[in-house]
Amino acid sequence: MAKLMPGLAAIFTEEHQILEAARKSRDLGMTKFEAISPYPIHGMEEACGIKRSSIPYVTFIAGSIGLTSALALTWYTSAYDWPINVGGKPPFSLPAFIPIMFELTVLFAALASVGALFYHAGIPRIDPPTIDPDLTSHKFAIFVPENETGYEAKKLESFYKGLGAEYVKKVEAY
Repeated sequence: MAKLMPGLAAIFTEEHQILEAARKSRDLGMTKFEAISPYPIHGMEEACGIKRSSIPYVTFIAGSIGLTSALALTWYTSAYDWPINVGGKPPFSLPAFIPIMFELTVLFAALASVGALFYHAGIPRIDPPTIDPDLTSHKFAIFVPENETGYEAKKLESFYKGLGAEYVKKVEAY
């Protein structure tokens, strides 16, 4: 479980304000800040400097393992362990096993993707802190932890107020 980190939260009411605040925070050299939004904002990943997720790679590897497992399972059961001549077909008939290979590929990939998502997002979190109840509907926030480089509460408060923050407050978050 991640532990709570004290810091500063700047609350914004407009989407363009938080996008600009994220860009300017990145320009100041900050790397540990979080942008919180009730919905995805186009360009936020670039503004915050978020790198590409590793989840697609996990999905591809798990899907490949699922495909290989299905191929091995169908070969073992039909050609090696229990070979039965059905209608003159060869013991290992690939077209007959494509649905099984497809299903196991999708199953392994989907389960691994969900597992990787849970791991990267750090969920489930029991009783997470609430910075502001309106962040789930119509407000936005930038959270800067105290261990951020160049963290000075007074300077950051005036910085975010100058960028249009409705208010800035001290909070604890992940």
